[in-house]
Amino acid sequence: MLVHGVWSADGLAFWAETADAAPSAAHRRHARAGGGVQHSGGAPHLFAVPAAGIAAELGLDEAPSRTLELLLPGSAKEPLPSPETGRLPEVTRPRLRLWQVPAVVPPASQALHVLAEQTGTATMRHWAAVAAFARDLVRRGRVIPQLIPDATAPNPDLEPEPGLDESMAMWAVPRDGARAVWRPVVTGVDAGYFRELALAMPPACRTSSTERPSADVLREALEAFTDALVRETLTEPLVVRPRTLHERWLAALTGDTPECPDVPDLRRELEKWRDSVVSAEGATRVCFRLLEPADTDDWRVELALQAADDPSLYVPAARVWSGEQVTGLPGRPERELLAGLGRAVRLYPELDHALRGPRPSELGLDTAGAFGFLRQAAPLLQAAGFGVQLPRWAGRTKLGLKLTTRTKAQTAATGQGFGLRELVDFRVELAVGGETISEAELAELARLKVPLVRVRGQWVELDDRQLKAALSAVAGSRTGEATASDMLRHIVGADLWGDDELPLVKVDADGVLGDLLSGQAERRLVPVRTPAGLDATLRPYQERGLAWLSFLSELGLGGVLADDMGLGKTVTTLALLVHERADTPTLLVCPMSLVGNWQREAARFAPDLRVYVHHGSGRDAALIPHADLVITTYGTAHRDLESLKQHEWRRVVCDEAQAIKNSGTLQAQAVRSIPTGTRLALTGTPVENHLAELWSIMEFANPGLLGPRSRFRTRFQEPIEARQDEQAAQALKRATGPFILRRVKTDKSIISDLPEKLEVKEWCPLTTEQATLYQAVVDDMLAKIEGSEGIERRGLVLAAMAKLKQVCNHPAHLLKDGSRLSGRSGKLTRLEQLSEEILAEGEKALLFTQYAEFGSMLQPYLAQRLDTTVLWLHGGLPKKTRDRLVDRFQHDDEPMLFVLSLKAAGVGLNLTAANHVIHVDRWWNPAVEDQATDRAFRIGQRKNVQVRKLICAGTLEERVDQMIERKKALAERVVGAGEDWLTDLSTDELREVFRLTAEGVD
Repeated sequence: MLVHGVWSADGLAFWAETADAAPSAAHRRHARAGGGVQHSGGAPHLFAVPAAGIAAELGLDEAPSRTLELLLPGSAKEPLPSPETGRLPEVTRPRLRLWQVPAVVPPASQALHVLAEQTGTATMRHWAAVAAFARDLVRRGRVIPQLIPDATAPNPDLEPEPGLDESMAMWAVPRDGARAVWRPVVTGVDAGYFRELALAMPPACRTSSTERPSADVLREALEAFTDALVRETLTEPLVVRPRTLHERWLAALTGDTPECPDVPDLRRELEKWRDSVVSAEGATRVCFRLLEPADTDDWRVELALQAADDPSLYVPAARVWSGEQVTGLPGRPERELLAGLGRAVRLYPELDHALRGPRPSELGLDTAGAFGFLRQAAPLLQAAGFGVQLPRWAGRTKLGLKLTTRTKAQTAATGQGFGLRELVDFRVELAVGGETISEAELAELARLKVPLVRVRGQWVELDDRQLKAALSAVAGSRTGEATASDMLRHIVGADLWGDDELPLVKVDADGVLGDLLSGQAERRLVPVRTPAGLDATLRPYQERGLAWLSFLSELGLGGVLADDMGLGKTVTTLALLVHERADTPTLLVCPMSLVGNWQREAARFAPDLRVYVHHGSGRDAALIPHADLVITTYGTAHRDLESLKQHEWRRVVCDEAQAIKNSGTLQAQAVRSIPTGTRLALTGTPVENHLAELWSIMEFANPGLLGPRSRFRTRFQEPIEARQDEQAAQALKRATGPFILRRVKTDKSIISDLPEKLEVKEWCPLTTEQATLYQAVVDDMLAKIEGSEGIERRGLVLAAMAKLKQVCNHPAHLLKDGSRLSGRSGKLTRLEQLSEEILAEGEKALLFTQYAEFGSMLQPYLAQRLDTTVLWLHGGLPKKTRDRLVDRFQHDDEPMLFVLSLKAAGVGLNLTAANHVIHVDRWWNPAVEDQATDRAFRIGQRKNVQVRKLICAGTLEERVDQMIERKKALAERVVGAGEDWLTDLSTDELREVFRLTAEGVD
């Protein structure tokens, strides 16, 4: 069962479809009768699960059920199954149609609990991110109470209680209904994250309300989640026995009944309050700078104006009042300053003391006031869009713990044989910034009872909770002995989930445990020489990698070998197997396209290893115990999971481990559930789009080490992705560093003999025929897009982009009429010229296209025009044919071209016989293009690699290329999801992206 989440009129609704059951004959007859007609009363969804089954799966037995009509792709007969089901679609040309699905719509509080556990499908992952965002806002106090009129709300008027005076008779006066709600305050960095969430929202999240923009749906959902979370937090009522209308509103802010009478005056005041908090950012903003005293108790908050787009333009209020003209400030800067201070005083009431003077320029504070500004006012002001400048030590230098461990004397010389069961001595001390402090110094801190103190020249933030935690730590056991395993998990766990009042700030460990925790174990370990039986000579960095893998294995820990593509992860892994000579087999799980590569590499480099490929109809699990290396695919591992779990495995290895980056997929769950001694993940891209992928891969390598996913999301994913929290990023790096080995090809200290890579953009003109077709497609599609909305609009935009890219390739690619190719495409003409030059030099080239149909056109055409061998590899070829083509290209001496489908050949292949790579049509995910390029730019390449990217000038291809160049930082995050990010542009913006310029026509 695959559960989906969609926003409906009643809130977040959950519906589900079966992953493997075929629809019943009755269900099919019903669908044919309805025919998927696009009006109210669409046909039942063939694969939808009944509401009772959904409720049972999610534990929502009392949740109300609904029948929703969703706009989903399908044919007149049946809907298209979701990609997560793994079923091959029978629909060849899907269109958007209405389908009826049973759903359950729980209250927001229950929906939040479901999202904390169910994150398998794309929609559920997105709603989980929205829920996490709401939790983060509530945790940081980024909420505000409001009163919203609601004509549909029941009249909550109360009868006056006996004994009340006549002034309470207002309760008997009929009033309009309203709701007391908690609304999120989304400003500054949070507003940027909100926009990213809206852009990333899968269309299936709002298919029941396609006429509404994703931002509106997201805002409504975020407000519902925020209100539910605050009500869960406020377990006690704000007013027990409300006696006035204002108190009735306060009472309605807690509990399950938000209805209350409408009070227009109160409502208007609350709206003013919210407007002041969510004030729009202008060209300048008020800035607050905390200045620490030299040796007294006189703290100051300096007031200033700061340019919103250039923080270096900082003008103290004293200069503003002097009338000095400053370039970059508005004409009347004093008015901007006073207006900003007037808004800020609502968030920071102490500012009123400075505003009593005629020309406020600073606010004097004592130590307690400075601490209050640091902990409370500064975060509020910064989140509301004001500038805040704090001392460099703020938020960094804290009272914490220092842990020292020492290997016991009898095991100190065991070297890499050191096991996790060995004992180590440990000592826990109090520390400030890594420097230990004595009990006497702690007692003095407790006696001073001030929240900011100087300790050895450093300012330290303290509060009662920290002091109590420190005193408790001193009173408890501070020395002892424990196993290395317990210490390792305690150290990593403390680094991740340590008490906020008393975090672990420093670790001093010796021996092999110290090597591991240093994050630089591969630099300290003595490289393991190329083992006997390996028919290869390992490079120095590969020997260090082998030592690191062996080191983790002996400790019983898993790892992530994240070396750049082409640095030899395969041969290093094979060297580990030869080095160990284990009695039990290693299970290697990889994509189907890499099975042959592992077979060939094992036969070449480790001929003595007994290799068995467990795949295909002839697979036999009885052969597994007789092998040293068992190779299977992710799909087979899922299908044969129960059989594989019955065998004893020395190790489970996941190659191209980004295949398990989504922890909720069936294949990720399958490989994690196979019992084994240790685990190893091989991937060149441990993080492609978001940090949840890193958690999923680490959860495979070392289950439980990073804690549950929900804690990881709260501690790391949200702060780093939403707020670029540097401290959280450093903590995550420290926690994962011991278990991830990452080297890149561009680092000359790692590999100095890899040739250079030269990337060139080749600008190609359109022919007159192409230009005419291009403009016709633009005019036709923009007319359709103009009158469309929601998911239909997104589909039309993607269709337009595909057609325009096909025009840029060749008119025949778009028309599919089998017409001649010669002389009709500027891009094809340039491709011919480049290919002719490459072949004349006696060299080989890889030609990548994302369109298999265009590759099928290129292969015979280039072979005939250039009178040369042109190979063609695509996803429809059987494994033996793929292997034969790769072998021929690698070993035949004749110059030749190899046309490859980007999706079928983007990873796993070793094609170093080519030193030219041509991307015929661009793929807007740079990581995918780089992976394809790395088929040639990898170890074994002895020539400089020339990479050419063909772009049609003056077209969509050039415009998007410019966007990527201007916003590379954003492109890595947004474009990594594909081309969907363009579908949310306005029609005018799309017209600018699609338009054809004269310089693009030949």
